[in-house]
Amino acid sequence: MRIAMVSEHASPLATLGGVDAGGQNVHVACLARALAARGHEVDIYTRRDNLDLPERVRLAPRVQVVHVPAGPAQSIPKDALLEWMPTFGDWLAGAWSGPTGRRGLRRPDVVHAHFWMSGVAAVRAVQRLEATAGPAGAIPVVQTFHALGSVKRRFQGLDDTSPPERIATERMLAEFVDQVIATCSDEVQEIDRMQAVPKDVRIVPCGVDLHRFTPTGPRSLPAGRIESGTGTRLLCVGRLVERKGVDTVVQALAQLPQCQLVVAGGPAFEDLNTDAEAIRLRALADDLGVGDRVQLIGRVGHTELPSLLRWADIVVATPWYEPFGIVPLEAMACGRPFIGSAVGGLLDTVVPGVNGQLVAPRDPQELADGLRAMLADPPKLEAMGRAARQIMLSGYGWDRIAEQVVAAYSSVVGTGAGAAELLMSAEAM
Repeated sequence: MRIAMVSEHASPLATLGGVDAGGQNVHVACLARALAARGHEVDIYTRRDNLDLPERVRLAPRVQVVHVPAGPAQSIPKDALLEWMPTFGDWLAGAWSGPTGRRGLRRPDVVHAHFWMSGVAAVRAVQRLEATAGPAGAIPVVQTFHALGSVKRRFQGLDDTSPPERIATERMLAEFVDQVIATCSDEVQEIDRMQAVPKDVRIVPCGVDLHRFTPTGPRSLPAGRIESGTGTRLLCVGRLVERKGVDTVVQALAQLPQCQLVVAGGPAFEDLNTDAEAIRLRALADDLGVGDRVQLIGRVGHTELPSLLRWADIVVATPWYEPFGIVPLEAMACGRPFIGSAVGGLLDTVVPGVNGQLVAPRDPQELADGLRAMLADPPKLEAMGRAARQIMLSGYGWDRIAEQVVAAYSSVVGTGAGAAELLMSAEAM
């Protein structure tokens, strides 16, 4: 198949660790490569945010990234991008017009939108094609949300910077695209809470590179980062934003004198002194008397991440909410036991007592108790690491994920109903 992926803010070429660059970027890049490895052709459409970017970049054999001119060619927070999605969609429609398309871009057999604003752009593009070519112009649209506005609003309240129409638009997308691919069972339940009735919903989890993330190989902090403290090594990896709940781990550390904590993510190491969340976490650690056992090491390249994960004794992730959670998969693929919040995709990927433990989010006491119990039984801790790797091998490799996604695409290719109805409904709001 010819597959168009629309990922308006999450470019697979982006440097990971920034405020708007994380798991979705990894997911899109790895899924595209895995689909291409099965013989499909994939074009990934993302917004041009720099004038120096070429229109197209070859990511892998049969995979290219296309930079779409929609809005200023500069970095813009993702929550401010909605006004440019009609422009994005119109550009796609022009690129896909005619049997061979324009600008050398061929018309896809299926469009897979990643994130809700990508869905807006994808649906507009398909509607424009249907308006000029009739039913023959229809292309099926598949939607993966990666995160839902209703969840963000619930946990962030007035701090939620999403556009006010996000939740209503997500509800319409869920109902009118040809298929929703959810990444976990919790997301399906959330769509049901939105009172949306999709035509078709499938659960296909995120995947992990089982060849890169392995239990064997180097085990160390990145070059230039010196380990501080002694004892059991706890590791948090992710963007430095409050909702990731790293402060919960710092608070739990006050009850675990035998542990040290390394936090990877955020800006480059040399820029941590000016990062608001890094400053907050360091101040909290000092106030709790654990500053000498907490080390923030800044952004870590994806190529360095397997070595860092292997270095850890236990990987910890305690977000307030988590649409899926790719770092836990990468940790478990490296054979690391894991403890994290009982939220989102972690409810599917972590089997308590088998490959890790789950605790309530924002509960330092429960986290400290969970870690203490894990550390009290070293043989079981080792068994958790082995089981974690086996669970990843059993169903989370990208080849397996791509197989499921292809089956999802195949079930809708040749359809495409609903796109025009959605766009008209959205424009009537």
